[in-house]
Amino acid sequence: MKLQQAADQYISHKRSLGMQCQTMARQLRAFCKASGDVNVDEVRTDTARAFIYGSGPVTSNLHGKFHVLRGFYRYLLSRGYATSSPLPVQIPKEPERLRPYIYSRAELHCLLQAAQKESHWCKLEPATLRALLLLLYGAGLRLSEALSITGKDVPAPQSLRIMGKGRKVRLVPLIQPVREAVNHYAKLCPYASAPDEPIFRGLKGGPLNPRMVQRLMESLRHRLGLPETATPHAMRHSFATHLLANGGDLRSIQALLGHASLSTTQIYTGVDAARLMKVHAEAHPRA
Repeated sequence: MKLQQAADQYISHKRSLGMQCQTMARQLRAFCKASGDVNVDEVRTDTARAFIYGSGPVTSNLHGKFHVLRGFYRYLLSRGYATSSPLPVQIPKEPERLRPYIYSRAELHCLLQAAQKESHWCKLEPATLRALLLLLYGAGLRLSEALSITGKDVPAPQSLRIMGKGRKVRLVPLIQPVREAVNHYAKLCPYASAPDEPIFRGLKGGPLNPRMVQRLMESLRHRLGLPETATPHAMRHSFATHLLANGGDLRSIQALLGHASLSTTQIYTGVDAARLMKVHAEAHPRA
């Protein structure tokens, strides 16, 4: 059987493939077409490797290609269309995701203290930065979400309605230090905000550019000797990690962060294997 014909039959047979596998299968069909009018048994291992690796790095995409190609050859072998598989024995492991930076409590204290002392672009900066940092760490907001807070949220309420990614709305509790910081900033800000206008403003009164906040954080982390990964978004990671370390459950943290998938929450919080072992030992009836 010709390779192109076999790929067409396989994709037609596997209509129930998931979205990612369908994409990989279409890439496989395009690759088979580009490989020329060859028989399935003429495909060599180096040809299979060319499809799997392409020119990209080792990623989950590479592993998806491997699994689709493996399914393709299982299909061919089960129907007698091929007599052997050209698949390589193994492919490199997918590299581990980089863990987000987690601030220690001492670093957070120093960061908030330093944020109050110096002003680079206007006298309002210390109050602005403190309010934003507390929203990121105290409420687990993304920087874009914190900057989207409008005049209707001042004075700061007990809980905040936040529209996150995918236009999903969630309720986020605001602890007292966060409310006080937001209200203090709003009192100092010379620009009045209508209910639908953002409260965080730049030097000329327009909406505060997130890049300005990132530059301020760069200045602070250099002064405090923190790594480059100590970004504003790392405050949100720290919020989730510290909640988990103090007994918060993943489902509640998932809701607070606005994650659609629990697996995303596990990645962000960097679940500690030692802590999981301890929880298991204390909670399992047979422990």
